[in-house]
Amino acid sequence: MHGLMMDMPLLISGLIRHADRHHGDTEIVSKRVEGDLHRYTYREAHARARKLAKALGRLGVKMHDRAGTLAWNGYRHFEVYYAVAGTGSVIHTINPRLFPEQIVYIANHAEDRVLFFDLTFLPLVEKLAPMLTTVKHYVLMTDRAHMPGKTGIAGLKCYEELLAAEDDGYEWPEFDERTAACLCYTSGTTGNPKGVLYHHRSTILHAYGGALPDVLNLSSRDVVLPVVPMFHVNAWGLPYSCAAMGTKLVFPGQHLDGRSLHELFETERVSMSAGVPTVWLGLLNHMKEHKLGFSTLKAVVIGGSACPPAMMRAFDELGVQVLHAWGMTEMSPLGSVATLKEKHLRLPKAQQTAILMKQGRAPYGVDWRIVDENGKELPHDGKAFGDLQVRGPWITSGYFKDEGGNPLKDGWFPTGDVCTIDADGYIQITDRSKDVIKSGGEWISSIDLENIAVAHPAVQEAAVIGIKHPKWDERPIVVAIVKKGQSLTKEELLKFYEGKIAKWWTPDDVVFVDDLPHTATGKLSKLTLREKFKDYRLPAA
Repeated sequence: MHGLMMDMPLLISGLIRHADRHHGDTEIVSKRVEGDLHRYTYREAHARARKLAKALGRLGVKMHDRAGTLAWNGYRHFEVYYAVAGTGSVIHTINPRLFPEQIVYIANHAEDRVLFFDLTFLPLVEKLAPMLTTVKHYVLMTDRAHMPGKTGIAGLKCYEELLAAEDDGYEWPEFDERTAACLCYTSGTTGNPKGVLYHHRSTILHAYGGALPDVLNLSSRDVVLPVVPMFHVNAWGLPYSCAAMGTKLVFPGQHLDGRSLHELFETERVSMSAGVPTVWLGLLNHMKEHKLGFSTLKAVVIGGSACPPAMMRAFDELGVQVLHAWGMTEMSPLGSVATLKEKHLRLPKAQQTAILMKQGRAPYGVDWRIVDENGKELPHDGKAFGDLQVRGPWITSGYFKDEGGNPLKDGWFPTGDVCTIDADGYIQITDRSKDVIKSGGEWISSIDLENIAVAHPAVQEAAVIGIKHPKWDERPIVVAIVKKGQSLTKEELLKFYEGKIAKWWTPDDVVFVDDLPHTATGKLSKLTLREKFKDYRLPAA
């Protein structure tokens, strides 16, 4: 027997419709790439998203077609989020920090039909356009006054002119809530980036879960500034959760320096923000240098990399709560946030801090377990450590176009992280089972760096490992063997990387050795190398 409830699909268009009807005068503020501050409301955002939806139809973008973006956090990007998904198409947010070859690969792999991009990325798009084989329309996200006089992109369209040509008389269609909505690519240790394809249902459930008190604790009384970029796992779901709650949004655009962020925090009365440790380090240094404080900020969410204890203490001294978070692109991305339980409230401060330094507890919507190398489940006693596996309604079941085959293990997704889980359900990441390096919240492939190193004619063998860094969490170093009879300097090998990778992927140092450790199967033993170099200090650290 079925219940007698209305059968209404969970669709992303419902979020912006709700924000309009029930929080229509709540502001969305954006620091634009043009340099000025833009201010409007959810009601106006909804009207402009409907205009954009009509414009997409005129461009021939159909249901299930992919629309790519290369854009910062701003109101136009917000409108694209809702217009594309609302029509039944798929928004594909592209990380501009990837090196150009990767951007070309994922845009072509996604088969993007249209590309929306900010002024900042005009030179990049001009360079890449001849290689983007499926893109039919390029839309520069600005007004006519800021359009370039001359460009190498044929038929370049102006975003504001597209909207001006339409009215807002558009009704969002209804369709199956499992229809694809968002596409985000993630890169691992080997091979090309793989696409994670979220659907409307998973995105709505994730928006609900993210707003819960033990997660991001959002409400209509908050003012949220997402520092985490909208091109990186949908800004951790904040553009969706905030619309659901009627939360005021403040978008910083590309202005992520300490002075700009602090100014926005204060002028817009921001109560909560989210980002990776590297950004917070810049903000805290600026505040310390100028002896500044916060008047309204209550909490910051720190994820992407582990939060250094000193950073948590610095925020605590400023009266700001740190919410230590963990997640993955494959998890939409929220997996856990560290908050105290009622029984912890009477513990000494030091014990509370020790709990909050962990990666936290799973919200409803995420389940997890740890297993040994044979797949046997291990106890949640805070001592046993194993491979972390997850499952839930906003966790991927596979990759776009079945890249890499079925990743699930007995219905669980292997995260590649090694951790402990204590009796209260808190996880603590102890290592990664893969050798990917995480720098500033972004992944760097050690395998890719090794392949370039061994391509040098003087290198016999090379390994790349991550070394702890006070600002970037980790930075790569190359450990290499030089061929007999050859000579090679550190500078020569680092120069060999130029033009082959993004600049920020370039290793920080090179160490030459006589031999490298191997496992019994002949593979490089990264574990042995990491142990050997655990106390190694980077030259610039």
